[in-house]
Order: sequence, then C-alpha cells, then structure tokens
Amino acid sequence: MVTVRFAPSPTGYLHLGSARTALFNWLYARHTGGRFLLRIEDTDRTRSDPKFLEGILRDLRWLGIDWDGEPVYQSQRFALYRQEAEKLLAQGKAYMDGGAILFKVEKGRTIEYEDIVHGKISVATDEIKDQVLIKSDGSPSYNFACVVDDANLAITHILRGDDHISNTPKQILFYEALGLAPPRFGHMPLILGPDGSKLSKRHGGVSVEEYRKEGFLPEALVNHLILLGWFPGEEHEILAPEEAVRLFDIADLNAVQAKFDIQKLRWLNAEHIMRKKTEDLLPLIKEQLSAAGLDFAGLGGDHLLKLIDLYKVRMKTLREFVSLTECFFRDDFNVEEEGRKKYLDKAESKENIGLLADRLEALEEFTAAAIEEACRRLAEEKGLKPVSLIHPARMAVSGRTSGAGLFEMMELLGREKVLTRLRGASR
Repeated sequence: MVTVRFAPSPTGYLHLGSARTALFNWLYARHTGGRFLLRIEDTDRTRSDPKFLEGILRDLRWLGIDWDGEPVYQSQRFALYRQEAEKLLAQGKAYMDGGAILFKVEKGRTIEYEDIVHGKISVATDEIKDQVLIKSDGSPSYNFACVVDDANLAITHILRGDDHISNTPKQILFYEALGLAPPRFGHMPLILGPDGSKLSKRHGGVSVEEYRKEGFLPEALVNHLILLGWFPGEEHEILAPEEAVRLFDIADLNAVQAKFDIQKLRWLNAEHIMRKKTEDLLPLIKEQLSAAGLDFAGLGGDHLLKLIDLYKVRMKTLREFVSLTECFFRDDFNVEEEGRKKYLDKAESKENIGLLADRLEALEEFTAAAIEEACRRLAEEKGLKPVSLIHPARMAVSGRTSGAGLFEMMELLGREKVLTRLRGASR
C-alpha cells in the first residue's frame, strides 16, 4: 500500500511551499487508496511552539487535507533514535565524539537513485562528511530521525522539495546501514516569485493563514498550488480537489521550477467564488464583515444572500466584498473624488437626481424593474440618455462609479435609504 507523509516543523506558520508538499502527498495517497500520515518534527525544543503547531493543523484542515491516524511526534521518540544509533555504534558503523554519535561515511562510493521527478541522481560519498546521528544534547539529527521514522511508519514514497536533494544520499546511507530498503524519493522544484527569485513576502503573503484572512477560498489556493507542479490539461485548469484526486498521476510531476502568480490566484479565486453556492459563501462573508467592523446584525439572512448573489461575480477575494458593498452597511461610506466631481457637482445632475427621487418616492413597489422603468421614463421625458441619470444616481447611493446593477442595488438598499441619499446629493 502506498504510504506517504507530511512532516512539518512547528517553528513557524505553514507556508505555501510546505502546503504544496502536503497537497501532493495527500493527492497521491487519496488517488491510490493509500495512507497519508502526519509527523511533527518538533525535536528543536527551543524553537518549537504549540501555537505554530495549532496553526499548521488548522491550515491543513482549511485546505481540505486530512490525515490517517494520529500525528506522530518526534519529541516523544528520542529513546527510539538512540536505540537505533547504538545499534550502529555496536556494529562499528558509528563512533562517539564527545557526547555525540557520528556515522562513518565510507569513501570512494557512488550513491545512485531514481528520482520520481528528476530521473537518475548520483552523488559521490567523497562529497559527504561523517554524519551526526545523535547530538551531544541527546537529540537526533534531522536526517537520522527521518530515516528511523520513515522506516518505522512503513513510508513507501517521499515527495518533498528540491531543497532536500542534498539530504537524500545521506539518508540512503542510513537505510543501508540499518539493513532497510529505502522508499522511492521524488523532489519537486521550489516555488519561485514572478521575477524568478525565491518566493518571499515581497511577492505577496507566504503563509497559508495570510491568504485565508485575505479572503481566498481554500479550493482556489489548492487549485493554484496544484498547477505549480502538475498540469492536468487546459480543460482542467479550474480544478476541484476531488477532481484532482481522480486525475492525479505522480509520473506527471513537473521537473521545472514554477512561478507563483498572485494575479493567476486572484483569477482562480474569482472563478471558484462564482461556482460556489451563495449559501456556502454566507458564513465566509460574515467573517469578513465582522473583521472589518461592519454591523450586519440588522440584515436578515435572505437580504445578505441577495447581496452576495449580486456581487459574487465581481469579487476576486472575499475581502473585496467589504469595500464593494460598504454603502449597504453604513451611511458614511467612502466617496470616489473623481466620480463626485464628474457626476455630482454639476447643477444639472443635482436637479436630475432630485427629480429621480420624486419619481421613486411615488412608486407603488420598490423593485428593480419598477425603479428601472421610472429612471428610463424620466430620461426619455428630459431628452437624456439613461446613463445621464444612472451614473449620478450610482454615485449618490454608493459613492462609486461602478458596481452591481444600479436598480438591483437600489432595491436592496430600500426606498428610505435611496431617497435620503438622492435628496442629499441633489442639494
């Protein structure tokens, strides 16, 4: 059975590179009906922090990545690592150096393995110095703990970043010394920024948490991370996680470096927002409104659902909903200065807005259809193009030069609020 693992270190938040590693291991396990295990590499007692672990687990769950069984904690396995190191010590394959145990690297050999992503990789042992197994403080070295755990957990495949290529020949030496068959290794090129440099904060956020707070859907972030290492074809560019599980083929992992593109992510996010049921967006939108300090308690659930429906085709992130719909939640909304000068400062615009307010006040039903009819009839009577009324009215009720359909906006704002704003702008 295919058994893979993701092994985060709780010394920081889950960043995009680690999230992609977890994702591809999870895809492979779920595609093959195998197991996806979680191992917490918390041997660094000074830097490991429970708050980071809590954040990593939360972000994995948010991305839809589940794991089999309980997580394994390296901090609880020090006795096992020492036991395995002492076996090598007893066999003469290791030696003591102060309080540390070091592995003797045999010179004049070539370590060769078939990488799932890159093909054949060879490394001369002359380039590898003797390796620490157990440090003088009693903690295991990273490479040795990995081998002991991966063997103990029956890991069959290890998919990780290219930054681990230098570790693999050292780990293979440990497998040989312990009389174990190594798993298959695959190293994925690291994610780069758009300019080809190492991905960093200047290219946008680097932690999953930042994108969650910004209002990206997990499906969209997963979609983008998948495309930064595997491309199932243009017809599957917008990809749901369950579809990715069905289509995934480990043999098709890319060997070339991928560039993170925030604009592509925003486009994918907009696509996933449009495809998502409005009812499913409701709690996420409420989170964004609460975070922005906007009071939506007076809005009924149906009213907010209609508002989301009106704007879901216009958002690239959920956070954008806040600025796009500010006029629905507060009367002191921001007003675009250029729009105000262009559409509200002219005497003719003020007069027309006042006339429109009179027409809307007289409507029997304050519906989008009735509002539109009244607006177009007034424009016709005045010999104006409808936009000569629509643009000033939009500025008056929303403070913006663009947005959702004006008449639908007005219906949701309600007669009282619309009339108050139109009359205020007409003075």
